[in-house]
Amino acid sequence: MSKKIVTFGEVMLRLATPGYQRFIQSTNLTATFGGGEANVAVSLANYGLNAEYVTRLPKNDVAEWCISELRKYNVGTKNIIRGGERVGIYFLETGAVARPSKVVYDRANSSIADIQPGMINWKEVLKDADWFHWTGITPALSQGAADACLEAIKVANEMGVTVSTDLNYRKNLWKYGKKASEVMPALVEGCDVILGNEEDAEKVFGIKPEGFDVTATKGHVDAAEFESVCTQMMKKFPRAKKVIITLRGSINANHNTWGGVLYADGKLYQSKRYDITHIVDRVGGGDSFMGGLIYGLLTYGEDNQKALDFAVAASCLKHTVYGDFNLVTVPEVEALMGGDGSGRVVR
Repeated sequence: MSKKIVTFGEVMLRLATPGYQRFIQSTNLTATFGGGEANVAVSLANYGLNAEYVTRLPKNDVAEWCISELRKYNVGTKNIIRGGERVGIYFLETGAVARPSKVVYDRANSSIADIQPGMINWKEVLKDADWFHWTGITPALSQGAADACLEAIKVANEMGVTVSTDLNYRKNLWKYGKKASEVMPALVEGCDVILGNEEDAEKVFGIKPEGFDVTATKGHVDAAEFESVCTQMMKKFPRAKKVIITLRGSINANHNTWGGVLYADGKLYQSKRYDITHIVDRVGGGDSFMGGLIYGLLTYGEDNQKALDFAVAASCLKHTVYGDFNLVTVPEVEALMGGDGSGRVVR
């Protein structure tokens, strides 16, 4: 039977300027959907696993459109609850070379921001689940969303379900009077697998590698520098069995290096480093890594190196796919893991 993974968070309507146009010059916007935990669910469903996505959406046609989009990619939607006023929106302007991409959020008072504990029957939702995943975006939305997320983590812990988080710090979201450093520790305490990038651990918990400046990477990030971040995270959160850091070296908006490290059982695993020279869409890159990591850990057992390699290759491919969702298959990821990055026509 296929492994069952439940993810919980906000899905938004994504309105993006075409090509590399700026907001001010664009006369139309391309509509798709996206959101951290929905993106992870789509990845896992693409890999053939049983992915269930949980959120709260209003009863209107935009919400129906969103649900049908998720179903198109074989994501389970039966546990989505209905209520509230609106679907959140984010606007995206894709950057080029020295001009960074920009995101403008329009998600205040979205249906999930008004969620309260008790609205979701987590015991029912997590029945037969192997894994529960959430990100730091959800508790940033509102006190109610933070409380509902904590409620889910506690039930998952009671039921023996593996819990993972992507720390995903977004300073523009923490607006309801609490800081991430106040809210996140209680949630992360219940996690078995913790993912972050170079900045997340520092911004949320004040944990950073010695002598590292994220703004001065020039595209080169030394993986070994992050072992201290992993060990500090594990000391702070003793439940965690694995801590993973994604390593993005930003040469410019179109050209990044990409890799990752995984720390488990006192050992640091390092991935190969990919040189991504022509980025199509980097939004959802971290989520595609998480989706690949969950697939790898569930599929390859305790082969941490192979799980990490799958995650990095999957997310490398995501940079070539437009939209939030990583629409790639297991054979495509495994081909890249095996060294085939030629991009030759398959026929």
